Formats: sequence, C-alpha cells, structure tokens
Amino acid sequence: MGIKRIGIIVGGGPAPGINAVIGAATIEALNRGIDVLGFYEGFRWLSSDAFDPDLHTTALRISDVARIHWDGGSILRTARTSLLDKARLREHTMASPDAERVRRVLANLRLTGIDALITIGGDDTALSARFVCDSSEREIRLAHVPKTIDNDLPLPHDVPTFGFSTARFLGTQLVKNLMQDSQTTGRWYLVESMGRSAGWLAQSIGMSAGATLTLIPEEFEENAKVQNILDVIEGAIIKRRVMGRPDGVAILAEGLAYKLGDADELSKLLGRPVPLDAAGHPRLSEVNLVNLLKNELQARFAARGQTLEVVDHELGYELRCADPTPYDMAYCRSLGYFAVELLRTADQPPAAMVSVVNGNLTPIDLHDMIDPKTNRTRVRMVDLKSDSYRIARAYMIRLEPADLDDPERLRALAKEANMAPDEFERKFRRAATRRDL
Repeated sequence: MGIKRIGIIVGGGPAPGINAVIGAATIEALNRGIDVLGFYEGFRWLSSDAFDPDLHTTALRISDVARIHWDGGSILRTARTSLLDKARLREHTMASPDAERVRRVLANLRLTGIDALITIGGDDTALSARFVCDSSEREIRLAHVPKTIDNDLPLPHDVPTFGFSTARFLGTQLVKNLMQDSQTTGRWYLVESMGRSAGWLAQSIGMSAGATLTLIPEEFEENAKVQNILDVIEGAIIKRRVMGRPDGVAILAEGLAYKLGDADELSKLLGRPVPLDAAGHPRLSEVNLVNLLKNELQARFAARGQTLEVVDHELGYELRCADPTPYDMAYCRSLGYFAVELLRTADQPPAAMVSVVNGNLTPIDLHDMIDPKTNRTRVRMVDLKSDSYRIARAYMIRLEPADLDDPERLRALAKEANMAPDEFERKFRRAATRRDL
C-alpha cells in the first residue's frame, strides 16, 4: 500500500533553508497525490498528552509554500524536545528512548493518519526519529533531512549539512567588519562561533575572512585546561606585535569549552564554584569562555606592565534564521524533493538520512550512523590531517617551533613579552605547533 499522508517535523535550532525543505517536500508530495501535515514545534506537542491536532498541526498546501524557500526561520517553528531518556542517561552511557514519550508520538501520528515522516534536524532529532521508526516496528517510514549550521553530521564526501553555507557566508561578512574595526582601533577581538562539538563553522569562517587565527576543539585533548588555550592566543598576539600589528581577530569554536575538564581551575578563574553534573564533570554551559579568556589575557599582559585592548563577541544566533543563500535554497529544495522520493521508494531503508552526492540521491541508513559507544548519531569532526585543515592553518598567525628555534626570532618575541628568551621558550613551547600537524 502506498503512502497517503506525510508528516513534517522540524527539531533543534534554526538553520537557513528549513522553509525551502518544507516547501519542496510539500509540493512534490502533493503533486504525487500525498497529503502533507506539518507539526508545530518539533516533538514538543507530538510527544505530549496535551497534543491537539487542531492547534498543533497544519495541512500544508502548495499555495502556502510556493515562495517560502526565500525566507529564513521555519513556518512550523522548532523545538529542542528530545525523545531521549535523560533520566536513564545519568546512569548509563548508552542513549535509549523515553518509552512513554515515544508511545505518545506513535499514538498521535496514528491519530493524524501519518504513515511516513520527514524530520528536519541535527543529530538529536535524527536520534529521536530513529527511536520512532524502530518503535513502530518500521510501520512508519522515515526520511531525515540533515540540518545544522555546525556541519557535524556524518555525511559522505564532504557533503555539507544545509544551513552551513549560509551561516559561513554571513559569519564571514560579520567577521570582515570586525577585522576592519580591529585594524582601525588597534584592538583584538575574540569571536566565539557556534559549533558545540566540531569546529567546521569556526574554521570555515576564519579561513574565508582571513582571521588572524582560529581555534577549534579538535586541536585540544580531552580535559584540556584554560591555560592551554590562553597560551596559543597569547603567543599569537605577541607574534603579531613583533610583526608590527597590535590588532587581530581570533575565531574560537564554542566547542572549546566542552574540552575543559579541570573544575578546580575553572572555579579559581571564575571566582566561584563551577557546578558539576551527575558524573562529576563541570557543567560547561555555565562558562562564558570568550569573556573568561579576555579577562585572563588582559591580566597576563598587565602582570608584565603591558596593556591589551580586547573585545569578546559571540557570533551565532544572528546566523540561524538568516535568509538562505542561493546555494542553500537550491540545495534544500533538492533535499525536500529527495525526502519524498526516498519515502516513496520501497527498496530504500525505512529510516534514512537524505544525502545528495554528485547531484544524486544517496540515502544513508540511520542505523549505519550510530556511534556504538553511545548509541547516538556519530559526529563528523574536522580532520587535522586533511589538506583543508592544513591550508586553513597555513594562513594563521600562530607561534610555531621555528619561531622558538631561531635565536633572533626568539629574542624579538621575548623582548616584546618583557621576558628572557629562555623563559619565553619554556612558557610557549607547548603552544608552538607546526602547520603540518
């Protein structure tokens, strides 16, 4: 029996292009004689006993969506409601579904006559969608459309997640303005870019804009200390000054905060205890990393009798609901079309992520994307051995071993820092890394 009604759900944070996916999927489905029902606010109401089809759904028509691909945001809104059993996760490392929430979702999908589902979201939404499909015993077919400006879903062949291209474009424009301000005023900017786990967005904005340096979580070991990050930035500032430039812009991926693991160090730097989670790890959402780094850098320079003018800036929310670029508009319309095609094709996996490789639909079974250690969707990280990272690194101003091994350069750096050469070398040797990691 063919599909009669498709439901569309948007989960997680906004990303440019959501409406283009919704519009394209709706048009293709209706042209195939399939009804389309949009669910408001992701799994929020769908997983609730308070679900009301009259309030929490909308029947989508071509006239409703014909031109929405131009617009940012989401006509179905979005929410971060997850079907993950968070209580059990405190005791186990393996992710498992919240059975009661999943039961409600399935009951409400049947109530509304849904026999196939398009979910639009990142790794958490993909996880929840997989729970729904598996719990329905594959009664409900699923097509997941990869949405995140973080670009961290494990798609093949460097295929981006949608929204990433627009976020990079707009982020680059904003950083360009900050770089001009930095040069004009002779100050430094520390810019935090979104990227909870991976440094794709920070690296791509930094490379596109030509930022002075970019730091991403992949460069640091687990349980890194704030001092490790500070040494790299401070070394770059000193090297930049030796080159005759008091200004600069450093792009820092927010995921750097999630690499920090020394609660005592963080508490000392913040001047207050850092709350711990159930496993005894610091609750890093409590840490404003760029502000902390700014204050510590200024303190370091002041201790040497020097001044450093630095401004911290968070770059993120203004990127998420921007109107998509033509690239993302076209890409998202393809994703919406292929989502419907995937659901209509019987020999495709019942729960798959939509992927477009060389212009062709290349679906990925969601079960093939599982991290066996956590049962979550795998995260795509920046490969520090890749040519793309090597090129990005080549254009940064950072201390390198050659700076410390050359006596003349070392003397110049140490003089700028009001330090003896051997003292400077000891302090910054660990922070001085090669371009070709």
